[in-house]
Parts: sequence; C-alpha cells; structure tokens
Amino acid sequence: MGSQLFVMLMENKKELNMGVIQRHVEHLKRLDAAGKLVLCGPFSDYGGGMVILNALSFDEANKISQSDPYILEGYKTYQLRSLEVANKENGYLLA
Repeated sequence: MGSQLFVMLMENKKELNMGVIQRHVEHLKRLDAAGKLVLCGPFSDYGGGMVILNALSFDEANKISQSDPYILEGYKTYQLRSLEVANKENGYLLA
C-alpha cells in the first residue's frame, strides 16, 4: 500500500514559549526533508493548529504526531484523522 494523508489536529493546553516553538519548527523541517510534511500552520480563529502528514500508515502518522515537541512536552493535545482527498482527477469521489 502507498502513502496516505493524515491530519493532525492540535489543541493548545499550555501557553507556548519561543523554546518549544523553535523545537516544533525543527521537527517540521525534519519532516519536510523526509517528504512527510504536506502542509501545516496555526488556526487564526482557534487555539491550535494542524499538520497534514504523508505517511504509510496510521501507526506511522501517530508516531510522528507523538514525537512533535508540542505533544511530547504537553503544550498541545492532538487528534489524528485519515484524509481521503477529493479533487477533479478523482471526480471529487463521486465515481
């Protein structure tokens, strides 16, 4: 089976500081270099953010999520969801 997309939805639990933000960014850079990061960013209207991951399985995506400094250090909690992309090429999943 090939890679799949997973959405890591994060919710803030503690106030962030520059140290943990820098560690999180380094984590994102490593994911990007490994081809695992698709898209990420904070929400402008909610205390949290998301990371879209390219992984071979839910287990791999979950391990990646758990290794994020935000999660490891208790600054955020997360939910992980698998994403089935709907687009022009696949008829928006109507086929």
